[in-house]
Amino acid sequence: MSVPIILDCDPGHDDAVAILLAAGDPAIDLLAITTVAGNQVLEKTTLNARRICTAAGITSVPIAAGCARPLVRELRVADDVHGQSGMDGPSFGEPTVGTVPEHAVDLMYRLLTRHPEPVTLVPTAPLTNIALLLTRYPDAAAHIREIVLMGGSTERGNRTPAAEFNMYVDPEAADIVFRSGLPVTMCGLNVSHQALVTPDVLARLEGLETDLGRICAELMTFFAATYRRLWGFPAPPLHDPVAVARVVDPAIVDCVDASVAVELRGEYTRGATVVDLHRYLGRPVNARVAVRLDQERFWDRVVGAVDTLGRRAGGAAGTGPDVRNGEDRQG
Repeated sequence: MSVPIILDCDPGHDDAVAILLAAGDPAIDLLAITTVAGNQVLEKTTLNARRICTAAGITSVPIAAGCARPLVRELRVADDVHGQSGMDGPSFGEPTVGTVPEHAVDLMYRLLTRHPEPVTLVPTAPLTNIALLLTRYPDAAAHIREIVLMGGSTERGNRTPAAEFNMYVDPEAADIVFRSGLPVTMCGLNVSHQALVTPDVLARLEGLETDLGRICAELMTFFAATYRRLWGFPAPPLHDPVAVARVVDPAIVDCVDASVAVELRGEYTRGATVVDLHRYLGRPVNARVAVRLDQERFWDRVVGAVDTLGRRAGGAAGTGPDVRNGEDRQG
């Protein structure tokens, strides 16, 4: 039985691969892709979702745009990491996959309330859409199986010394989610930094010999160059697919129970996730917190999903639609 999910994202290089894993792995029934401002402005993150779905032949999953800014703060994007397009690297043509004329939050609510079983929400972006869903439609909670998110950290941040990017962009939204009473699994930097795109991983993607495999390799090559330039990483961490992998197979991502609070007012700690692993504060447990990644199984599922979608979309590299200019190279 596949797990029904809604993927809420802000593509973003790692979000793009999260989309591919969610759409290409048989363990998941991807009901919708919703977008939010984060890595780039909403117009660009939505365009990028359409671009990667077009390249992967994902045509039957609705895409809906959501919130264009955080709940109460000004938007701060990650163009230093993801580039001006939000998904720099490959040159994409005009996408053929469109969006539905519905706000992401309204689409989520409609799908949740009409689905015959509870649905898992997988946000890999600032939690603005999810927080708005829970506050605008309080009865939605009864239809949510769990929330498995990428964000936060048990250790240091990546936008400030204390805060991970998604939490930093909209800490008020994150606070609403962690205080919602719903089952929440947090896949933070401490575990996503175990998902490194090594040269071996790049070789596996290139070795698929499909257009989609090539696109993924180009995305990861740009991402790797960014991480080397900004932080000196020899290989970049692929954050967002870790949350999807936890749904695909929970054994891939080991978790512990903990209390998680989001710092809203600290001068130097805005957006920090205070993860009480040792119960110092005596606060009730409100989250599962990811601590270890089975790297071999993780990459097998990611590469397997890219392989599946790539062969469906266009077969061997050089025979499918050219994402660079929208022309067909076959024949």
